[in-house]
Amino acid sequence: MSDYLYGLHAVQAVLERVPGDVSELWVDSKRHDQRIATILQLAKEASVTVHAVDKRKLETLVPNGRHQGVVAQAVAPRVHSDAELSALLGSISEPPFLLILDGVTDPHNLGACLRSADAAGVQAVIAPKDRAASLTPTVIKVASGAAQTVPFVQVTNLARCLRDLKERGIWLVGLDGYAEQTVYDTDLKGPLAMVMGAEGQGLRRLSKEHCDFLVNIPMAGTVESLNVSVATGVCLFEALRQRRVGTAP
Repeated sequence: MSDYLYGLHAVQAVLERVPGDVSELWVDSKRHDQRIATILQLAKEASVTVHAVDKRKLETLVPNGRHQGVVAQAVAPRVHSDAELSALLGSISEPPFLLILDGVTDPHNLGACLRSADAAGVQAVIAPKDRAASLTPTVIKVASGAAQTVPFVQVTNLARCLRDLKERGIWLVGLDGYAEQTVYDTDLKGPLAMVMGAEGQGLRRLSKEHCDFLVNIPMAGTVESLNVSVATGVCLFEALRQRRVGTAP
């Protein structure tokens, strides 16, 4: 199954990371800047068919997207199922480092979370099937290549998934603004799943109950909370810092 991927950063990222997934490329015939030149060179190296077209053609391909002068036809990133999660976890040789998104619905937030997950070395992102964003073209664009590299798993029952992860010895650390313990005072080095709540409402009650620890991000200003994608980046990179240092916080 293929889909249209658009935007300079997203197209360049997929050509760099998984060039074999790209079959065709359409570029604005009036653009001759360095960004386009880099993309064209990557396409040439990957033997991708390139079409120089006008903006109207690009707008036809992605009528609701900001294409920035480039559109690619690429293999759609795979969405993994509940049944595949066990095998995925079994293939991980290092202590698991997972991200769980409890009902994130905004595609821009999901894309940004995937991008942060890739940068922090997360091995899989897990989300519920219902009432949550999936891998739409907008998500793939915002993820800037991370949708092709970080396994994205959609589960039918998130609470059951959380129980299964705990039985595997994976510690569940949920972000909650009312928690007494901060993310910086929590040991995040072992088998870990960071559990992030939805925009606005945060973690659902049942998800909180399944977490081993609830933590907060200390706020020094006047705002009470961060956007979920920003909060995800903060938590993931604190975990990455600890895991690299290898000492307790």
